[in-house]
Amino acid sequence: MEAKAKRTLVKSAPELYELADDLARMEGWMAGLVGSPAPIAVEVTDRRPERVLAWRATRDGQDGGAHARIAIELAESGFGTAVSITAQHAAPDPAAAIAALEHLLDELSSPERRPFTRG
Repeated sequence: MEAKAKRTLVKSAPELYELADDLARMEGWMAGLVGSPAPIAVEVTDRRPERVLAWRATRDGQDGGAHARIAIELAESGFGTAVSITAQHAAPDPAAAIAALEHLLDELSSPERRPFTRG
C-alpha cells in the first residue's frame, strides 16, 4: 500500500535535511508508519543531501515493518521548502499511515529547541 503527504514548510532545505537525516528519528517514523510501539531498525537507501532521503525497514516481523519504506523529497518553494513524503507499507489501516506521515511533517515543521548555555 502507498501513502503520500505534502506540505510547504517555512524552513530551508538544508535545515530540514539535517533534521530528517537522523537515525533515531528515521526509526521512530518507521515505527509510527507501521504502528509499532518500538523503533524499527532502518537502512538508508537513497541519500542526496538537501534533496532526497529514503530508508526502509531492515527487520522482519509481524508489525508490517519488513516491507515498509519512506522517502522524503525536498524542493525550494517561495518562502519555504516543499516537502513530499511517500511511504510504502503493509499497515492494515491506510488512514493511520497518512496520520503518521502528517505527524512526521508536524515534527519537521516544529521549531527546534536548543538548550540554553552560559558562556
